[in-house]
Amino acid sequence: MADRLRALADAYGILPAFKDVTGVRRETGDASRRALLAAMGIDLSDPAAMDAALSEADPAQRRLPRWQVLRPGQGADLPLGEDTPWHILREDGRCHEGRGPALPGLPLGRHRLTAIGETCWLLCAPPRLPLPPRCWGLIAPLAGLRTAAQGGIGDYGDLARLATGAAQHGAAFLGINPVHAGFLTDPGGFSPYTPSHRRRLSAIHIPAEHTRSRGALIDYAADIPARIAALETEFHREGAQAAAFNAYLAAEGAHLQTFALHQALSERHGPYWHHWPEALQDPESAETAQAATELADRVRFHAWLQWRADAELGRAARTAVQAGMGLGLYLDLAVGTHPHGAETWEDRTSFAFGASLGAPPDAFAKDGQNWNLAPFNPRALLATGFAPLAETLRRQLRHCGMLRIDHILGFDRAYWVPEGAPGAYVQMPRDAMLAVVRIEAARAGAVIVGEDLGNIPDGLQKALAASGILGCRLTIFEQIGRKTPRFRSPRRWPPATLGSFSSHDLPTWEGWRKGAEITARTDRGLMDPKVGAAALAHRKAETAALDRVTAKASDTDPASQDAMHAHLAQAASRVVAVQIENILDMQDQPNLPGTVGEYPNWRQRLPLDTDAIARDPRLDRAARIMKDNGR
Repeated sequence: MADRLRALADAYGILPAFKDVTGVRRETGDASRRALLAAMGIDLSDPAAMDAALSEADPAQRRLPRWQVLRPGQGADLPLGEDTPWHILREDGRCHEGRGPALPGLPLGRHRLTAIGETCWLLCAPPRLPLPPRCWGLIAPLAGLRTAAQGGIGDYGDLARLATGAAQHGAAFLGINPVHAGFLTDPGGFSPYTPSHRRRLSAIHIPAEHTRSRGALIDYAADIPARIAALETEFHREGAQAAAFNAYLAAEGAHLQTFALHQALSERHGPYWHHWPEALQDPESAETAQAATELADRVRFHAWLQWRADAELGRAARTAVQAGMGLGLYLDLAVGTHPHGAETWEDRTSFAFGASLGAPPDAFAKDGQNWNLAPFNPRALLATGFAPLAETLRRQLRHCGMLRIDHILGFDRAYWVPEGAPGAYVQMPRDAMLAVVRIEAARAGAVIVGEDLGNIPDGLQKALAASGILGCRLTIFEQIGRKTPRFRSPRRWPPATLGSFSSHDLPTWEGWRKGAEITARTDRGLMDPKVGAAALAHRKAETAALDRVTAKASDTDPASQDAMHAHLAQAASRVVAVQIENILDMQDQPNLPGTVGEYPNWRQRLPLDTDAIARDPRLDRAARIMKDNGR
C-alpha cells in the first residue's frame, strides 16, 4: 500500500520534497500524501481503487495529450491514424470535423478536441503578451478612501474621483485591493484576500447614502449593515423593476441566481455553508429549490446588488480611461477563495476540500502558514479545460486594463496544508494555466502582473517573462548580501516587471525606516524580543545602505520620500507603482501578515479625502519625479 500511495502522489503532482527559503530539505510524509490525494477526490479505499486512479493519471494509457498550447491560426499534428475521425467544439460553439492527424488552425480560445474516446484541450494563445509602455500609477486601498470626518467605507464613486485626480498628474493606472464578493453577514470577514466568490463583486463598495461610523479605523460591523440597509431602501424605491436590471438578469442567467440564493440563505443560516442544515449545503437539493421560492424577494435583491456593483465599478473604470489613464484600473485577483463561501457552494467540483492554500516555513512564520483558502483542484482544471480559471480571469478583466495575480507561484506549484498533516507542494499545469492567462488578457487587451515573491520555483520567472507577464520587484527586497546589506541598482531590475517600494503586506516608507513592523510583531508577542532587537539593529544598517543608493538618484535628502521615489522612477521596470501610504507619510502598513484581530488589518482610513489627495503637493512632487525620469 505504501508503494501505491507514493506512486499515486507522484502521478498526481505531490512533490516528494522541497527546500524551504533557508535551504532546509523537507520530505513529504505518507500522512500528507494520503490527505492531499483525498482532497483531490482520489479513492484510496482499497488497492483496486488506487490502481484505477493510477491508470487514470498514467500518460502511457492515453494516445492524446490532455492539453496542447497552440498559436491562434496554427495547425497541429496529433498521434492519430489517417482515417481516425475527430471532432472539435470551439469555444464560440462552432464545430469542426475531420480525419487524420492534421488539425486546422483555430482562433484565440480554449477548444475541445475529442477522438478515440479521449479529450484534448487546444489552448490557442498568443505566445507572448506585449509589454506596456514605460509608465507609473498609484496604489490605494479602496476601503480606506474616506477620512475620519467622512466616515464609512470607501466606495466605487470615491475610486472614480481618485482616478480622475491621479490621471491629472499623469498616472497611467489606479490600483486597488481585490473587490471580490465578501461575507455580508460576518462582521469579521472583511479581508479582501479571503473572498466568498471571486467571480462576483463586493457590494460593500456600492455608493449609498447612510449613517456612517467615524474615526481613524473603519467599523465594518456598523458600516456594512448600514450601507446594505440603505441600498435595500433604494432597491424597493426604484431599482427592482429597472429595465437595465432585467436585461442584466437575463444575460447573467442561472449562475447569478445561484450566487444570489447563497446570499439570501446566508442571511438566514449564517455566512458559511458548512454550518447550514445539511440539505441546504447542496445547491441542487429539493430543499434548496424550495428555499429559493420562499426567498425570491431576497434573491432578487442580492442579484440587484451585483448589477449595481458591476455598473458602479464599470463606471469607475470608464472614468479612469476617459480622464487619461492609459491602463485604467489595476485590479487584484486573490490567490484562492474561502472554503465555505459562495464560490465553493456553487462550484463544488472545481476545488480541493480537506486542504488549504498556504506557505511553507519562512522568516514570517517558522511553522508555515495556513491561509484558509480552497485551492483549485488540478484534476478539475484538466477535466474542464481550465474553465473556472478562465471565467475568474474574464470577470476581473471586464473592468481593468491591468490585473495582478496574487501569489502566481501557485501556477507552478501550490503549497497545500491538509487537515491533520504537514503541508506539501502540489505541481500545477503551469504552461497550460499561463496560456489561459494569455488568452483572456489578449481578449481584453490587458497587462498582467504576477506576484512572484517568496520561495520561487526554478524556471517560473523565466516562463512569466516569456509569456509577457510582469513580475514584481520591491525596493526593500532588492538587496545583495544580508550581514552587510547593499541594494541593487533599480536600473538593473528586469524590464518585464512592476516596481514598487513595498506592498500592502509590507512596511510603508516611514514604517520601514523605523522598523514599525518589527515593533508591531514584538509588541504582540509574535516575535521574540531578542530577535526583534537584532532585527531593529539590522534595519538601521539597511536604511543606511538604501540612503547611499537613493543619494545617487536625487539631489534631495536621501532619507526623504522624494529620493525614494526618484530611486524607484529610475528603475528599468516598465511599470512603477507609487503607494498612497508613502505619498501621505503614513507609518502603519495596511496589513500585517500572521495577525487577525491583533492588528487593524484593512481598517485604516486615509488621512485625506480623494479631492485633497489630488491637490496634495506630495503627489504632485512624486508625479514630477516620474515625469522627469521618462514615465
